[in-house]
Amino acid sequence: MFSCSSCFVSNLSDIVVMKFKFYLVLLIIWIEMGCQPQPEVDSEVITTDLMVVGGGASGFTAAIQAARLGKKVLVLEETPWLGGMLTSAGVSAIDGNHRLPGGLWGEFRQKLYDHYGGPGSLATGWVSNTLFEPHVGHEVISEMIAAEENITVKHGWYLQEAIVKNNQLTGAIFENSLGQKLEINAIVSIDATEYGDLMAMSGADYFIGLDPRSRTEESLAPQEGLNYIQDLTYVAILKDYGQGTDRTIEEPEGYNPDIFLCACADLCDDTTVTLSCEQMLDYGKLPNDKYMINWPNEGNDYYTNSLEMTHEERREAFEEAKLFTLQFVYFIQNELGYKHLGLADDEFDTPDLMPYIPYHRESRRLDGLVMFTVNDMLYPYRNELYKTGIAVGDYPLDHHRDKNPAIIEITFPSVPSFTIPWGVMIPKSINGLIVAEKSISVSSLANGSTRLQPVVMLIGQAAGATAALAIDSEVPVQMVLVREVQEILLENDNWLLPFVDIQPDSSYFDAIQRIGASGVIKGDGVPEAWANRTYIYPDSIMSTDEIKEGLQVALKKNEFLKDTSVFEFIDTLTTNSVENLHRLLQQIDTELPTPDTPGFSVSGNDPLDRKTFALLVDAYLDPFNGIKLTE
Repeated sequence: MFSCSSCFVSNLSDIVVMKFKFYLVLLIIWIEMGCQPQPEVDSEVITTDLMVVGGGASGFTAAIQAARLGKKVLVLEETPWLGGMLTSAGVSAIDGNHRLPGGLWGEFRQKLYDHYGGPGSLATGWVSNTLFEPHVGHEVISEMIAAEENITVKHGWYLQEAIVKNNQLTGAIFENSLGQKLEINAIVSIDATEYGDLMAMSGADYFIGLDPRSRTEESLAPQEGLNYIQDLTYVAILKDYGQGTDRTIEEPEGYNPDIFLCACADLCDDTTVTLSCEQMLDYGKLPNDKYMINWPNEGNDYYTNSLEMTHEERREAFEEAKLFTLQFVYFIQNELGYKHLGLADDEFDTPDLMPYIPYHRESRRLDGLVMFTVNDMLYPYRNELYKTGIAVGDYPLDHHRDKNPAIIEITFPSVPSFTIPWGVMIPKSINGLIVAEKSISVSSLANGSTRLQPVVMLIGQAAGATAALAIDSEVPVQMVLVREVQEILLENDNWLLPFVDIQPDSSYFDAIQRIGASGVIKGDGVPEAWANRTYIYPDSIMSTDEIKEGLQVALKKNEFLKDTSVFEFIDTLTTNSVENLHRLLQQIDTELPTPDTPGFSVSGNDPLDRKTFALLVDAYLDPFNGIKLTE
């Protein structure tokens, strides 16, 4: 056999040299490529009528309302679900507006009723009349969105940059976890983020933390502003896996049971703590033997101010909040003995079975055309803001500040139900932007009532209507006519003013809402614990003096009225009856038709009640819009 060791060595050397040259070439190419501009990562550009940034409680309602008005809508949402605090944050117990189920909030609730089998099936916990599983809320919202062909939703994108040209917000740039870019160009944009990010990036002015008294004129506000916001909560959803099972999680890092001892009475030495631990759990009991863990009293509220943090900094801060909640869950399982209650495995598609985001109670707050304050809640007729109402609420002033590092003692007054004025959504200077969610222009104290789910949903619906009108009219959002927004909302069974004693299914509802928003008749606000009220007393019989006063207001509000002698007709009313008022109104204006309302008649001497007065004044004088009277 032929053998040559020297040949082998020679061949081996050649191979080594060749490989060295090959890798040297690769190294040179790699270095050169590193020194040259690299091609950008995959990017896409989309143009739409309306861009909604954030698919939370206001984002999805804004999208639906604008889409139903014929606008092409693109929703950008970071999490896999729409609904925000309703779903992605797991706060699936509705606070407030149980007796004011207007608009898309009422539509959402009805779909929950249909799913579970009626209102009684959702009254499972004592904190709310409407409790549901987060994944069911997600399914309902997905169904509502899918029914609108004008809506496109993109999940997994977070805001990177606002595009502003000549003080006009024209779109934004987003990024996903793969580093891909997405540019959206839009005629109008709505900030429905949890933190007011689009508003801040666009250059709109905003506030953070407790306002100074000089800004809001609220007597209970601190003299100096404080950069502290409300506590957030990283909710957990527990599921009953049956007695005898053990679903105890691994002991979380930093666990200290002493922190939670007085969350309920069973292990607490403080005699002022009276609720048992079973009562604590029943607070947020959901259908199908689940429990929402969102407990403020020595529970899982957590303080962090992440509003000005970057995207990554927030993620880290929220992990700490999540850890705190897991410690509370372990306390419930290990110290209180509820080992059979474990993290629900059929709610969130996350590795740790926890919600996608925390429940963030307070955001950046816009410096808008108007600021809604506690004074406006206490004294709703002190100015003209009530006439521009676009959403209503009945929740009290409720703040979570126990975990706040600042010692803040505030005694909150009782308030009646309230109406949110249109101007809180509108920036003073930046064009092309409407602000929704919890970032509207309210004082930090009033935010304790305006932050709740139904109010935020209704604000979103008004934002969607405003955006559609701005696009159709080709005007800045600041120039949209409030009355046109309100008419759209009335067409969709929304309250403009929270008159709890007349519902949208009444044939008198729209007239009373319009007359109320004109100041012709006024409601009576009554604080009532967790469900505050405002009554209009539609069946109350009016005195002739009340009728004359209301007519004076209605006529004065008519900007086209020239002949003041028309007021003399009012003094001719001496008897309170429907027929007499109708005769008087015909003398003022002979051309408008009788109200076309089923069962309504203008004949006879029946005494005049407030709902009939509203119907007649609305039809003949139309103070809501200020129609021209007959010459």
